[in-house]
Parts: sequence; structure tokens; C-alpha cells
Amino acid sequence: MLAPSFDPGFRDDLDRLFRWRRDVRHFLPRALPEGALDSLLDTANRAPSVGLSQPWRFVLVDAPPARAAIQAEFLRCNADALAAQSEDRAANYARLKLAALHEAPCQIAVFVDPDPVQGHGLGRLTMPETIGYSAVMAIHTLWLAACAAGLGLGWVSILDPDRVRAALDVSRDWRLVGYLCLGYPAMDADTPELEREGWDHRRPPAIVQR
Repeated sequence: MLAPSFDPGFRDDLDRLFRWRRDVRHFLPRALPEGALDSLLDTANRAPSVGLSQPWRFVLVDAPPARAAIQAEFLRCNADALAAQSEDRAANYARLKLAALHEAPCQIAVFVDPDPVQGHGLGRLTMPETIGYSAVMAIHTLWLAACAAGLGLGWVSILDPDRVRAALDVSRDWRLVGYLCLGYPAMDADTPELEREGWDHRRPPAIVQR
């Protein structure tokens, strides 16, 4: 079977997708259509993985007690992060919206199984960290697919992985890679929110030649 040919129009659309993908923190109170989440996770499951190991594990967090536990853990970790800021950064940090745990209709904890049977260890002997990188690829694939479907995704990283794992009662062997908020974005923007808020700005790629 011949690979499909991607014409210039498709490549332009793909470039726009990359440019408009945002880390979303503001969501509309609107549920996803039936079957939309299953379709997105099926797309994410097509991500590349070392040795075809597919080590990602998606945990859908719907129960109010579980969500409340995650919210409490975010508030605890965020307070610690605020206290660690330098004096000239603290005020700026305090006004940033760094999570949407109250608003997002869908919340997904993505874990990695660090030693899956699938893949038979191929490609991991010298670089075992590639198992975690594979889970990140699944998240990125999900992120782009969500954006293409008119949805937004936010990655919440201000959480203690062990406490999240315990709160969600999953295998002690699994490691948290990302906690994701998913839904319809309340606004669209062509620049990242952290850039709009003056936290930092995107730079050209760092390229070293040897």
C-alpha cells in the first residue's frame, strides 16, 4: 500500500494546528459529545512507543471524591511553589491560572507502566527513560487531536505524583506522567497564556552543529 500524499493545503493546516495548540486553563461548562473521548483516546493510542510497548495507562477521573483529592493536592503543591518563588516573581506567579480542575468536564491522569510485558524490552536496555517519553508522545498526540476537534487540553504538573497515584488507587508500579484537563476552551488565542501574562516568551530553536 502506498503512503498517502499530503498536499500543500494539508501541510498548511497542520502548521496552523501546531501554532494554535494551547495549554488551556479556561473551559466552557459544556460536556463533550458522546463518543468523543473514546475517539480521542483511540487516536492517542496510535502514538509511537519504544519497542511498540504502548506503556501509557489512561485513568479517567470522574468521581467527585477523586477530583476533590486532586484539587486539594494541587492547592498544597501550588502553595509550596509560590513560597519558592523569588521576591520579584512571586506576585506574577500568584496571579497565574495554572489549573482548571473546577471547570474542565474531563480529567485524565496519564500514567506509565515502567516495565510493560508488551514490547519485550526492545530499545530500553541503554535508554530505559524512553518508556516515559513514549507516554509523553501519547499525550502530545491526544493534545493535537483535541485541538483539531475544537477542544482544549491543559496539562497540570503542579502535583505530587505519589499522592496522585495513591488518591486514584492505581498500581504502585505506575508513574504519573501528566494530569490532563479536557473540554471546550472558553477563549482562543494565538499566543500562550504565560507569554500573554509576561511570564516568559517563546524563543527560536537552540541548534548546535558538530
